Amino acid sequence: MRQILRILFEGASQAWQQLMANKLRSFLSLLGISIGIFCIIGVKSAVNSLEDNIRNSFSKLGNDVIYLDKFSWSEDPGANYWKWMRRPNFTFSEYEALVERLDNASEIAYWQYMGSKTVKWQSSSAENVAFLSCTQNCASIFRLEFEGDGRYFSTSESQSGAPVCVIGYNIAEGLFPEGIDPLDKEINIGGRKLRIIGVTKQSGDDLIKVMNFDNVVLISHTLARRGFNIRDGNPWVGKATIGVRAKPDVNLDQLKDEITGVLRGERHLKPREESSFALNTLTILSGLMESVFGTLNIAGFVIGIFALIVGMFSVANIMFVSVRERTNIIGIKMALGAKRWFILLEILFEAVVLCVVGGLMGLLLVWPVTLIVSSFWDFDIHLSLANIAIGVVTSIIVGVLSGLIPAFQASGLDPVEAIRK
Repeated sequence: MRQILRILFEGASQAWQQLMANKLRSFLSLLGISIGIFCIIGVKSAVNSLEDNIRNSFSKLGNDVIYLDKFSWSEDPGANYWKWMRRPNFTFSEYEALVERLDNASEIAYWQYMGSKTVKWQSSSAENVAFLSCTQNCASIFRLEFEGDGRYFSTSESQSGAPVCVIGYNIAEGLFPEGIDPLDKEINIGGRKLRIIGVTKQSGDDLIKVMNFDNVVLISHTLARRGFNIRDGNPWVGKATIGVRAKPDVNLDQLKDEITGVLRGERHLKPREESSFALNTLTILSGLMESVFGTLNIAGFVIGIFALIVGMFSVANIMFVSVRERTNIIGIKMALGAKRWFILLEILFEAVVLCVVGGLMGLLLVWPVTLIVSSFWDFDIHLSLANIAIGVVTSIIVGVLSGLIPAFQASGLDPVEAIRK
């Protein structure tokens, strides 16, 4: 153990002497290692932060919710556009059939896009506002949160079609001056007056806002049918979507089978006919993202590996020079009884120390860059301990590879010939 510690100490001392004796040469040689580590860890940190951000966005969809849609999230809608367009829209009667017949669902929600409309309050107006009709369970499926004392439709308001609405954060800011509470104010939409009962909280700093209601007006589906003449099959109204949340002890595949059976029966599909609907879950998006993030990580590694190769040859060159300058010292050590493995490990550890110094320089470059990017963009990039560990381990591997040949050369010297040089 004492010999190992001595090897480590002498290797570190020799590495420090090399750095101090030839500062410019050492800096230029280690620059390749620093750039390589910077590229690999910088890209990996950005990709990991991007992945965390997107996964947080997707988590709002709910891991236990199945979304019934015309197209599958796992396919490119443009590739089979007419296939998707030929599929019928979901109808409210199908929603009612699911509510009545599904045993494994805890919540079922139905929402329908009603186009863009202009919203007015006194002399203020907001144009191109998305208009959405929703059933009672949409608040839970969407995980809606409200500003102040705002709320969602009550059961009685939803069933009776009361003239009330929920508006998005940006709409409230655009219509009402600062200091005016939007709650209980009446806005005009399509000639009808609706009382505001809630304002949704502003969407966070998620990069992908999968459930963004900042520019949306929500009304109950009963009000949409009675007050805005929304009917199934109306070509002027957008498609509807159904969300089904599974019971806590129910597997999603089991719920999918049950949904498929009900919908195929409602649409009178023959046994050999393809289903005219898609059942989407968060796992589909997660699978797609994993392949994308994997590709980005590989790209960052490939970019960094070229810089590391340049740095590896530079460090190897330093080690060859170091061995040449200390040949007689190495010969004296071997003549006094130093084992060949002692010399081998000493040179290897010296190379590793040099590469770790270069790697730490690269990591020190990554840290301020992440702070700068996070301060200028609305996107948080963080340097995790895992990525720091990857950077250090990569530096150690590069150090071993760059010092391997010089170390074997040094340990293979003949003591007598080495002392003469």
